[in-house]
Formats: sequence, structure tokens, C-alpha cells
Amino acid sequence: MSPMRIAVTGASGLLGSALTRSLQQDSHQVVRLVRREPATPGEVRWDPEGGHLDTARLGEVDAFVHLAAKSIGMRRWTAPVKRAHWDSRVRGTATVARALAAMERPPRVFVCGSAVGYYGDTGERRTDEGAGPGTGFLAEMVQAWEGAAEPVERAGVRTVFARSGLVVARHGGAWGHLFPIFRAGLGGRLGDGRQFWSFIALHDHVAAMRHLIDPPSPAAALSGPVNLTAPEPVTNREVTAAMGRVLHRPTALTVPAPALRLVMGDFADDMLGSQRVVPAKLLDSGFSFAFPGIEQAVRAVA
Repeated sequence: MSPMRIAVTGASGLLGSALTRSLQQDSHQVVRLVRREPATPGEVRWDPEGGHLDTARLGEVDAFVHLAAKSIGMRRWTAPVKRAHWDSRVRGTATVARALAAMERPPRVFVCGSAVGYYGDTGERRTDEGAGPGTGFLAEMVQAWEGAAEPVERAGVRTVFARSGLVVARHGGAWGHLFPIFRAGLGGRLGDGRQFWSFIALHDHVAAMRHLIDPPSPAAALSGPVNLTAPEPVTNREVTAAMGRVLHRPTALTVPAPALRLVMGDFADDMLGSQRVVPAKLLDSGFSFAFPGIEQAVRAVA
């Protein structure tokens, strides 16, 4: 990858900070989008709620990576919480898309963070990018999230929707909650544990994002939805067993589905739902995973 100038929203989050470090280590110039007044020349202000992005200060960029979104976390989904998640994704993406589409020289590629929640509950069915949307709050939110990018697509910018699975990382994201629980010997399966989890190691997520930003060849340049998940999703039972083996802790406990619903509300249905999502487009484009298995991914960050 030749040196590029790349703008990133959500640069302080789990995915954005890891991507930013990787890009800077290879001498790429990263412009961070911030919601406060810029403190350094490498920062540009944007206001997703107000619908403003300072493209004059942004200047010409080769790529724009949009990862800013309110963390799903592990909390009960009330109506205000759902609205906050929806607005942070849809309004933020609409702000970026309109601003980039209006630029005299927009970036060559726009990579928009998205999620495998688009597919809803897939059960045991292997699901790739050719599948349609599922049902439920998450699926509807992801559809609106991706739909908000329409202005920049219409402007002719190669647009990629990076539909991420559960990212295996020591801190942050779903695994950031799991590691302390399992280290304390309190880990166990959720419900019957038969539901599939589509995971991806943080290292592979960063590598995949860079593959989307600057592919190794024109033939490998992807657009539209791209699943960022490991090649073989595993069940919650298998995740539980792998965590126990790597951390050398017992995993005999079980969180019954009714108890999970009592604590987490509607969010429990997504935690108990099954998503067997596979990265067909990434694999077809020649991308290679460093940590394709769940135990490999967990050991890489444990």
C-alpha cells in the first residue's frame, strides 16, 4: 500500500484505534474526525447531530473510513437506548455521506462500518452477502444505517459496507465483557448454547479493513456489503469451551434464557439469536485470515 491520506471517524474506539495504529505504522497519514474543537493539525471537527463536517479543513483524502457509532454494550434495551443507537449510526452516516458527495474531489473509497445484524436470526443457515435483510430492531437499524450512505454512492465513490461480526479483543466490544467473566470462573453458555456466533479476531478485522481500503489488485476491489467474519462461525457452546481451555477456567455455569430476558430485555433475543454468517466476498477476493479458528482468535489476545 503506497502512502495515503485517510480520514477516520470513531478513531478512538476499539476498531478505529486499532486501524489507525496499523495505518500509521506503515507511514499513512490519518486524519481523525472529532466532535470537539481540533487540538492538533491531524484532527478535523464534525458534528453528526447537527449534520456538519468541515470538508474545507479535511481537504483531499484518498479514503474515508466511517466507524463512529454508539457502542452496543451489555445493557438493557429501553426505547431511549434504542433511539440513541439508531441516531448515532443513521445521522452520523448521513452527515458524512452528504458532505463527501458535495466535495469537488471526494475520496476514492468510502468504507462504512456496519454489522452482521443486517441478516437477523439466520439459524443454522450459512449466510453470505447475497442474503436479504432479516427482521427485528438490529436488522432494521442496519438497513437504515447503510441506506444513509446513498448520497456518496450516487456521487460515484466506491462504497463498502463492512458488516462486522463479534470482534475478539482483550478490551472493548463483546469480548471485552466476556474476558473478565470467564477469568473469574463465572463463564458459561447462554441459553442452550446452540446459537451460532460470527466472530473475527481484531488482527484480522484490521487486515480486512485495509484490504477494503486499498486492495492488492483492481480485481480485488470490493464494493457493497462485505462480511467481516471468520470463515467458520461457531456455536456459543464452542465459544464457551474455547474460552475455558485458553483461560484454564471452569465453564459449567449456564445463563437460562428467561433470566437473560429479565435482565437484558429485548437485547436478550439478539444474544440468544443465531447468526451463521460467512465472508464469501473477502475469501473470493483473495483475503487470508491469520486467526480463522475461535481458539486461535482467543489465544491471540488472551
